[in-house]
Amino acid sequence: MERKVRVRFAPSPTGPLHIGGVRTALYNYLFAKKNGGDFLLRVEDTDQTRFVPGAEEYIIESLKWLGISPDEGQGFNDGPYGPYRQSERKPMYRQYADQLIESGHAYYAFDTAEELDTMRDTLKANGMSPQYDAVSRMSMKNSLTLSSDEVQKRLDAGDPYVIRIKLPRKEEVRFHDIIRGWVVVHTNAMDDKVLFKSDGMPTYHLANVVDDYLMKISHVIRGEEWLPSAPLHVMLYRYLGWEDVMPEFAHLPLILKPDGNGKLSKRDGDRLGFPVFPLNWTDPKTGELSSGYRDAGYFPEAVVNILAFLGWHPADNRELFELEELVQEFSLERVSKSGAKFDVQKAFWFNQQYLRNKTDEELASALQPFLDKEGVQVDKSYLNQVCRLMKEKVSFIHEIYQEGRYFFEPAANWDSALIQKKFKDFTPSVLADLKDAIESSDSFTKETIEHLFHAIVEEKNGRKSGEMMLAFRLSVSGVAGGPPIFDMIAVMGKEATLRNMNAFLSFYQGISAN
Repeated sequence: MERKVRVRFAPSPTGPLHIGGVRTALYNYLFAKKNGGDFLLRVEDTDQTRFVPGAEEYIIESLKWLGISPDEGQGFNDGPYGPYRQSERKPMYRQYADQLIESGHAYYAFDTAEELDTMRDTLKANGMSPQYDAVSRMSMKNSLTLSSDEVQKRLDAGDPYVIRIKLPRKEEVRFHDIIRGWVVVHTNAMDDKVLFKSDGMPTYHLANVVDDYLMKISHVIRGEEWLPSAPLHVMLYRYLGWEDVMPEFAHLPLILKPDGNGKLSKRDGDRLGFPVFPLNWTDPKTGELSSGYRDAGYFPEAVVNILAFLGWHPADNRELFELEELVQEFSLERVSKSGAKFDVQKAFWFNQQYLRNKTDEELASALQPFLDKEGVQVDKSYLNQVCRLMKEKVSFIHEIYQEGRYFFEPAANWDSALIQKKFKDFTPSVLADLKDAIESSDSFTKETIEHLFHAIVEEKNGRKSGEMMLAFRLSVSGVAGGPPIFDMIAVMGKEATLRNMNAFLSFYQGISAN
């Protein structure tokens, strides 16, 4: 009987969620939905020393913002396999550690931190790998070297200990990875990892395997950094008697720096001016603020599209997908083995495409919070018109205000160097004629303004329209670029246009006098 597809995203609450983790969640979600399965969120907080307050809530909010909603899991829907926070599952792990000891596949180790350091230093000095393995364990204090009476005495006395897996020597561990094919590792290259810590908590390795088994996980889709741990997990499935229900593995490629040299980090984002987290994050210890995609003005569907293409490609050359379309198109077989370089300009492009595809009303609603923050109050109909004109010129919502301030406030701070470079002797007098013509006109439409411009520039002053276009735009908006000039002026209105032109002519007289 074919197993139902069940996958999980299992982050640790140790800080903000990196976009590499978000991509892992996305691929799990797409795979589950494509195959009629379930997507779970499990919080792996067994390492309490690294726990960061607020990190779990951050993870949940990030997934909600992106629309990657788990069918069950922490912060979402309760399911039959909860709780979904590992610290709340603590009582259930010990029995499996004990089972491994009883079957001879694990052992108690009583070594102190100092003794472990000495062992590793000795191995290094002799040119050997500093690991606790089938050879080195025989010179350490554990239940394989101590008598059973001594072991029981230590346990009864409450001496601190850990439980380690007992790996064999010279054995081959093989498993198939959906993305990478067959993976083969020899146990000589592995060490006896700790499965159960002295604080009574399982390590990631034991808890991960036990939870995947109990939650009936069919596929483990996770980052490449976990590939070295996979052989150990395969051995745990074997030793616990669960080999027949072991999930299939798929280890995703790294997201690389834009130049391809190494894994993408927060430092890279800070240096190049783009986020590496989905939402803004304030470090609770240092107060340092790290920027997120949502707060930087990205649309959630654009971020989903950006991440989908970091390591995966569709069957054709199409680049823009809604989430449901990605579900239909996605397959792990199209995920690359090699790392995916983060392309900052491509990220801008994706956001720009989604911005352009939104209605003027949607853009106006999205822009309103930025205007509220700046204390700008405008009519809703007016704001819709501004968004219609600016949407082709920007990549982010807030840029509609930043690049089009002249729509919301008087033009000022003209570039005197540009003016002196581009203006001719006739420019100010032609501008003055244009201002007077606009002031005298009873009509103020795009067509009227365009007609007046050509009539004044060409017919009255005998100049080419191209000789006055930049000057006219500068006088009205204060900047050299923007949407089509006559559309822009028609939206700004007659009052704002004349106000700005008067201010500009006064400014020009000032710099000319100097």
